[in-house]
Amino acid sequence: MRNRFISWTWAMGLAFVFIALTVHPVAGQATRPASKAAIPRMPDGHPDLQGIYDLATMTPLERLPGDPPFLTREKAEALQKTEVARRERDNAPSRADRPAPPVGGVSTAPRSFFEVLERAGGGSVGGYNRFWLNQGTVFTVVDGQIRTSIVVDPADGHVPPYNEAARKRQAAARAAVPTSDARENQDTAFSEPPGAFDDPERRPLGERCLLGFGSTSGPPALPDYFYNDLHQIVQTPNSVMILTEMVHDARIVRMNAQHLPKNIRRWMGDSVGHWEGDTLVVDTTNFNDKTRFRGSTENLHVIERFTRIDDKTLLYRFTVEDPDTWDRSWTGEYTWPATDKPIYEYACHEGNYALGDVLRGARRQETEQAKPR
Repeated sequence: MRNRFISWTWAMGLAFVFIALTVHPVAGQATRPASKAAIPRMPDGHPDLQGIYDLATMTPLERLPGDPPFLTREKAEALQKTEVARRERDNAPSRADRPAPPVGGVSTAPRSFFEVLERAGGGSVGGYNRFWLNQGTVFTVVDGQIRTSIVVDPADGHVPPYNEAARKRQAAARAAVPTSDARENQDTAFSEPPGAFDDPERRPLGERCLLGFGSTSGPPALPDYFYNDLHQIVQTPNSVMILTEMVHDARIVRMNAQHLPKNIRRWMGDSVGHWEGDTLVVDTTNFNDKTRFRGSTENLHVIERFTRIDDKTLLYRFTVEDPDTWDRSWTGEYTWPATDKPIYEYACHEGNYALGDVLRGARRQETEQAKPR
């Protein structure tokens, strides 16, 4: 089972401490909309967006310290060689006579964005080896520019800081609600909410296999940076379905419809779509109070735009706003390349003993801490 519950949000925060190490772009990848004659179309005349797309990329959501907005091809190719060498080294067979890892795991400083994420996912104490990872190997390229962040507005490539209302929520430990991008490791810079290990329903949604962690399903739909990044679009005149390989989440976009009443709330919101020329625009509101994308509230509002660039690529652009979390909206964009890879079943709880062990481990820790010193 390809499954590891990783706190994408705090791992990304740790990654900003280090310099990004990334790879070269796909040569000649087009990112401008194709001519109308070149766009495959449905019987109703709208662009055919159907297919399976691989969202894996080496471009992080937010720009890392010291990175320019764009990389030259030469710089990207040089960085790629180092990252590829690291992956090959990690994938080499382990020596049978190797010693036990050090207490607490590897303590050397990570040197790349992906190495930081892998450490956060348990790699420093024996997490999945390279065989189980299916990470991106290219940057996203838009308008011929090799991007160093998915966020394009603000121009600094960073999500805006939380406003006062959001900071007050955090101070009041509202994070006790098990969000989809909540951390699962208590040994982080963030404190776990009280009682987080008291029962399974207080664990994060991703850990409980209820929703993919890190907003893989969206909206907005973001890369996972580890595995299970495939998405499939199925399109009819009245609805569009977006299936996410991670935790087999499925979004249904109702075309040319009105939003549901405000008292009806959904895990991934209520998505309605319409066409603006050859671009599919999806407007999503009516989130519930559990998913809380990056600490947002149920008043989160996401607008997504899907534009076919050519018969192999979509350009995905999204804008996020929540006045109770940020004082301004923010926007990101990246390409969705088509793939012929199959989508595998995400059997998240098949033979899963981890959740019980998480709670038993907490009880053991509490017992040890209660012993006289």
